[in-house]
Amino acid sequence: MPNIKSAEKRVRQSAKRRTINRAVHSKVGSVRHDAFEALAKRDKEAAVKLLSAYASTLDKAAKKGIIKANTANRRKSRLAQRIRALG
Repeated sequence: MPNIKSAEKRVRQSAKRRTINRAVHSKVGSVRHDAFEALAKRDKEAAVKLLSAYASTLDKAAKKGIIKANTANRRKSRLAQRIRALG
């Protein structure tokens, strides 16, 4: 346990941030799962809609600094390539 007041505050802040970060990571994973499920079913219309939702979720996570901007861009690009490959 921390003995210093500022360290106690740091522990509280870290715990709060961790819960927020985990929630955002979970949201990204859920939307990603839905998008890839649509790809597996070869449903292009649903996949395109989910690409938009996935891109939005990734951009929000990158804006908050939870994932890096390049990571978000790479993931969006790879999903878009897979959707284009459906034909």
